[in-house]
Amino acid sequence: MMPKTMNTYLCDLVPEAVLRQRTRRREGRCHLVLGYRDEHLLAKMGINCDKLGPKLVACMWDEDPALEIGGYLVVDNLAMGSPSMGGIRMLPDITPADVHNLARGMTLKNAAANLPFGGGKAGIVAAANLSPEAHTEVIRRFARLIRRYRDIYVPGPDVGSNDADMKTIAIENGLDGAVSKPAEMGGNRIDELGAAAGGVVIALERLLEIMPRLTVLPQFSRLRMPAPQELTVIIQGFGAVGAHAARILHERLPSARVIGISDREGYLFDTSGLRVEELFALWQKYGTVTGGCYQEQLKAGAQRPSTHFSTAADNLLRESAFCLIPAAPVFNYLGVLPSDPSSMSIERMGAWSLIVEGANTYSPDPNRKAARTRMEQVVYRLKGVMIANDYLVNSGGVIFAAQEQIVPTPEALRIPDGMLGNREAVEAWLRQHAADFAGLSEKRLEAGRAGREKVIRHNMTELVDLLASSPELLPCQAAERISVRRLAARESERTAKDVMEPIPAVRIDALLPEAAGLIVQSRSNIIAVLDPDGRIAGVVTTWDITRAIAEGICEGSLDKIMTRKVISASPASRILDILRELEQNRISAMPVVEAGRVLGMVNSDLLAQRYLTQLLRTQETS
Repeated sequence: MMPKTMNTYLCDLVPEAVLRQRTRRREGRCHLVLGYRDEHLLAKMGINCDKLGPKLVACMWDEDPALEIGGYLVVDNLAMGSPSMGGIRMLPDITPADVHNLARGMTLKNAAANLPFGGGKAGIVAAANLSPEAHTEVIRRFARLIRRYRDIYVPGPDVGSNDADMKTIAIENGLDGAVSKPAEMGGNRIDELGAAAGGVVIALERLLEIMPRLTVLPQFSRLRMPAPQELTVIIQGFGAVGAHAARILHERLPSARVIGISDREGYLFDTSGLRVEELFALWQKYGTVTGGCYQEQLKAGAQRPSTHFSTAADNLLRESAFCLIPAAPVFNYLGVLPSDPSSMSIERMGAWSLIVEGANTYSPDPNRKAARTRMEQVVYRLKGVMIANDYLVNSGGVIFAAQEQIVPTPEALRIPDGMLGNREAVEAWLRQHAADFAGLSEKRLEAGRAGREKVIRHNMTELVDLLASSPELLPCQAAERISVRRLAARESERTAKDVMEPIPAVRIDALLPEAAGLIVQSRSNIIAVLDPDGRIAGVVTTWDITRAIAEGICEGSLDKIMTRKVISASPASRILDILRELEQNRISAMPVVEAGRVLGMVNSDLLAQRYLTQLLRTQETS
């Protein structure tokens, strides 16, 4: 049962008293929300806080005994903007650490795509064999769990969820409550269109044009680029990304040959080229194409005699081709050490010249980053295989999805609030506005295609030029530098209004114990003190209260202890200017004030943002 499993999992990590105190329950829905102050608890969950995040980790579950569900949400970083954007992964064994890894990938992916959205990700813990009806109900109930976070997180599809699930979420939370919705909702349906796969193929096309620039590096001195008819590709993972990558490659580069594919049942390999159109149709019908489907065709004589089939799916990576596209949901497709959990060891890998990563392979976990570095030191630096990193090339999906936020939904096409949650009523309302939604969907699709082409071609050019000019850089380091540059550039443009948070406030005639209790309850180190007209009269900090107690002042109104000379920011104050004020005045927080009215506060969380610039400087000099 989900709550028992989640509670058991959380109780192993969080002291029961803390879990009981911190968990908020309402209408059977439970939320344990952790932030930067809970670094030790996050570490127990396998989440390492660093210079980029995470900003928020929420563990959520629904105690309804009829169908108990639970999962996690990680909002990693909002430097590019708010809300964060990232898919919902639905697996029986997903953990907060897994979700954080994926959320960090979205931080870098959205930055690389220069999208005004932060990085986030959600995970649902659910059985793999749910009926379609139970699956939809889990999604519907999870939508209610994440509704309270819709200002900072917008979901899309990922492994275990799909475009239809985003429709379910939109019915519950509104059209802007999910992306990659069906066209009938004005959506860009990234799975149906193969948006991420299209980005992988665009990256491959651009790399074929510019890879000769790498011949200035010793490991690429003998690089030979193939003629169009000589281009061969193998695809690990013939799923939502891999199958569409094969289809789009066949459409855009018809002379290229897909000579190998794998899925969970095995792999197919044929040096003369596989029949991509037939395989794609089989994938659409059955979900897999090796195993049983292939054997049936083999018996019927529908396959070439030269096509080889094996049940050992990972052995596809022993075959040679010009390009490998890893599109299976595994972090490490190549391993250096025997202890590295990977699909294939580098000693047994095939001979390739290029790897274009269609799967999410980035992880902020130090051990996984170390394994990645070891792999690239051998594969890129010694073997001379160019690697195009995942979040630079497979961002087509998020670029498509982002258009559902960038190209706004007209007010006339917003589902009436009273209709939300009523599927039948929403379906009827959608049919009434079908023509308008079709036009909106086409407009967003056109914007997505143009944005994907421009961004991914630019990313590949920037990556190759950076590697060619910096022999010491590995592709993973160069890719991260590209994303952090954009994060730092966007951060320098932001203002207090973009990042401020609510500030607790009391009237000037409040007593000291009331202020102390508010600080404890809000977990804030500063509260605003307001005069009878609601204007700021001063602030009280934890230091003010500590000093008052030390001086024997335990009662009385706040006007006796508050700081009257308030250092504040305006809504238009730039973050870099705020950082200077915080540091120069040696304070950890300040209110945001306009015309005497308190709008919110900026606090020591912002100090973490300066690390974006520091991290970029470190990367540039390393």
